Amino acid sequence: MLRFRFYLLVIIATLAVTGAAFAQHGLNGESSKTSEFGPVMRAYLGYLRNEQEVVDDRISRREISGDYYRRNSNRIRALRQTAIRLVTQSGNDYVPELEAVTGEELGILFENPPSPRSFRLNQVVGNTFRYLGATNTGEVFYVFARLDPYEQAALLEANGSQSAANQSETVGAKGQRVGQGTTRPRKAGPR
Repeated sequence: MLRFRFYLLVIIATLAVTGAAFAQHGLNGESSKTSEFGPVMRAYLGYLRNEQEVVDDRISRREISGDYYRRNSNRIRALRQTAIRLVTQSGNDYVPELEAVTGEELGILFENPPSPRSFRLNQVVGNTFRYLGATNTGEVFYVFARLDPYEQAALLEANGSQSAANQSETVGAKGQRVGQGTTRPRKAGPR
């Protein structure tokens, strides 16, 4: 009888330890996809998770319509897919500022929205965004990365050097030729 209790105790202890190990593995298994990324990507995925929680909370309080909920959930899914694709392809733990818009919403990003058919992969659009592709997550989202200030400066410099060579004799807005400095007459003071 004493042996039986001992074996029963060993079995229960073994089950408790393995159960705890499986439970811990289950919790880590959920984050195993994010653990393969660096801190920047994990933070971005956390941000998207929080955004989804906000949308879920707002729909549960009936603050937003079902259509609005679906569109924003699909937008968050498109941003997540694009960010994961960018980081896994580049191997770099960097996520640019991403924007995902539908064809109807292109006017949000661009004053004169271009036709989505004219977009080419990695094309710079409006000197502000790089087109990263279309993602279908229930509806088609066009995903753009906002150019960082260094990319914009390099782009403007490259465009400026090409246009400066072509327009060396053009006149500026104040009637000065390009390249001429501006001077102001000195103010005469009392003597």
